[in-house]
Amino acid sequence: MSEAVIVNCPTCKKEVVWEPESAYRPFCCKRCQLIDLGEWAAEEKRIASQSDLSDTEAWSEPEDTSPY
Repeated sequence: MSEAVIVNCPTCKKEVVWEPESAYRPFCCKRCQLIDLGEWAAEEKRIASQSDLSDTEAWSEPEDTSPY
């Protein structure tokens, strides 16, 4: 039999058993899950980019430099 995996809730740091019965894993409860979602929605959290382009540069079309 394998040992239970214990993780810390990313929001409140409470210990959570990682198993199918833990409906909100890795969070301990729905509240912590929604707090985290709200932080992502408010752009308080983000995944770092390796690009130095600004948001507008990444979406701009390349300039057409052909004479025709």
